Amino acid sequence: MIEIKHRHSGEVLASWAGDSLANADLRAMDLAGADLSGQDLCCAQLQNVDLEGADLRGANLGRANLMNAYLARADLTRADLTSARLGHDHRAKAANLAGADLTGANLGRADLRKVDLRNCNLQGADLSHADLRDADLQGSKMHGCKAVFALFIRANMQEVQLEQADLRNSHLNSADLHQANLRHSNLGSSQAEGFTVLNLANLKRADLSGANLANASAEDADFSKAKLVDVDLSHAVISGAILDRCDVSGANFDGVELATVSMDFANFSQAQNANIPSYKENLR
Repeated sequence: MIEIKHRHSGEVLASWAGDSLANADLRAMDLAGADLSGQDLCCAQLQNVDLEGADLRGANLGRANLMNAYLARADLTRADLTSARLGHDHRAKAANLAGADLTGANLGRADLRKVDLRNCNLQGADLSHADLRDADLQGSKMHGCKAVFALFIRANMQEVQLEQADLRNSHLNSADLHQANLRHSNLGSSQAEGFTVLNLANLKRADLSGANLANASAEDADFSKAKLVDVDLSHAVISGAILDRCDVSGANFDGVELATVSMDFANFSQAQNANIPSYKENLR
């Protein structure tokens, strides 16, 4: 029998017959503050469970069902959430991980649709192939995270820290990246014919200094007042994009069509390989 105890008081919160919590049915249990560090919770049923502030460091939650679970401020450092189900078509039924620590966690192929991930620590986490459509990541720290082929469609990513993140082949269509830090992030492709999609994304005042956007598709994206210093935009598709008041010093525009791009008062004086149409005015 396994006793689940409170991480600080040692109080027994629940017990489970058996020598493992894999496949355990813990639905709707009150496990706030529980010590589940290192536990095998693979395929466990954790819907509607209260795990606020729980210690889940290094726990195996692969393929676990965590829909509508409350994990605010939980410690999930280096936890394995591969293919875990946390998302839902309705936001009210998706998991809440606001303020959780997911440093180094594996969230590969996880369902995170509409999940509350505000102010989370996702530094070094693996989100490859994860589904984060409509997720709320506002204010989260994602330095150095890996999110290859991840779906961030319509995600709220305002003020997210994505410095040196690996976002190759990711889909950020209509994502809100207002004031996000994407310095030295990789938004290129892991494949010869692949590309990252940023169509209709909001990148106002974002810092993309030194980022790789080669071959990216950013049609109708809004880069107003963004910092694009030393960005590699070679062969990117940015038709209809807004680059008003951008600083593109050192940015590489090789093979980029600028005919339909709004560039009012953008600083192109030190841009590289920019073929600016003669009718463009108000450039700096």
